[in-house]
Amino acid sequence: MKEELYQIGALAQKAHVNIQTIRYYERIKLLVPKLRKDSKRVRFYDDDSLRTLTFIKHAQELGFQLEEIKELLKLRSENTGRCDRVRKRASEKLENVQSKIQNLKAIEKNLKKLINECETRKSQQECPIIEGMETKNE
Repeated sequence: MKEELYQIGALAQKAHVNIQTIRYYERIKLLVPKLRKDSKRVRFYDDDSLRTLTFIKHAQELGFQLEEIKELLKLRSENTGRCDRVRKRASEKLENVQSKIQNLKAIEKNLKKLINECETRKSQQECPIIEGMETKNE
């Protein structure tokens, strides 16, 4: 069975990404065209390119940065022990996300407190929100 090749526009459409995104991923070596023609100006991509783009998009949705995705793509091509190393990176990412959630909850608590203080202020001259930003809340 002959492998289907896609030009950049068709690949972008299939992967639901912008053409510039594909070009950027090429520049940073996340994606490599399967074939180049016409003095390397026309690029062709295969189904593996589509899987790679899908992988990148889903990894980004899980919070991985492009440098981390490069590492995951390297692990993706390995056969032995990759699952343990990928699980370790996913666990580290989960810890990072949980830490961010805790920080966001603290921000939420402080904002609610400041808004409440503003709504119950004694005079129009006071601004508990500005005053709260001028001092560190414990």
